[in-house]
Amino acid sequence: MSLAAHLEELGRPLVERQLEHPTVAGIARGDLDEAVFRSWLEQDYLFLLDYVRVFTRLAWQAPDAHLGDLVDLAHATFHDELALHRSLSSEFGADLEGARKGPACAAYTGFLLESAANYGEGLAALYPCMWGYSALGVRLAGNPPSEPRYARWVATYADPGFAALTRRCAQMIDEAGPDPAVAEKLFLDGMGHELAFWDVPL
Repeated sequence: MSLAAHLEELGRPLVERQLEHPTVAGIARGDLDEAVFRSWLEQDYLFLLDYVRVFTRLAWQAPDAHLGDLVDLAHATFHDELALHRSLSSEFGADLEGARKGPACAAYTGFLLESAANYGEGLAALYPCMWGYSALGVRLAGNPPSEPRYARWVATYADPGFAALTRRCAQMIDEAGPDPAVAEKLFLDGMGHELAFWDVPL
C-alpha cells in the first residue's frame, strides 16, 4: 500500500466524524442555519488565502516534476474555490474582507504554514484538506441537499476535476517520500484541524 493510500485509510473514520458534525449534517440536509454557514464561509475564505500560500511555499521547494502541479493547485484554489466563496458570500451576506480568523482557523493555517517548511511533510499536512473535502463532496453528492446554495457547495467538491487534483496530490506525496511516521502524525493532526474547523465561531 502506498503512503498516501495508508493515510487515506487512517483518515476514513475521521471523515465519518465530519459527516456526523452538526454543521456538515446541516449542509447535507439543506437546513443549516444561514448564520452558521455565513460564519464558516468567512473563516474558510481566510483559510484558503493561506492555503494558496502553503502551495506556493511548497512550489519553491518542489522538484521540477511537481512544480506545475503545485502551481495548478494554487491557481485552482485561488480562482475556483475562492470564486465560489465570493459568489456565496453575496447570497449569505458574508463580510469576507472584514472577517478575522477565529481560533480554529488561526491554529490550522499556522500548522500548515509551519509544516510547509519541509516539502514532503508539508504535502502530508495539507492532504487532509484536499482529500477530506473530495471525500465529503462525493458522499454528500449521493443525496444532495435540496437547498440550491448548499447543493452548489457540495457539487464543487464532488467535481471530478477536484478529485483529479486530489489524486495528483497523493502521487506527489508518494513521490516525495517523507518519513512515514512523521507524515502519519502530520496527516492525523491535519484531520483533527479539519474536524475542529466545523465548530464555527458565531
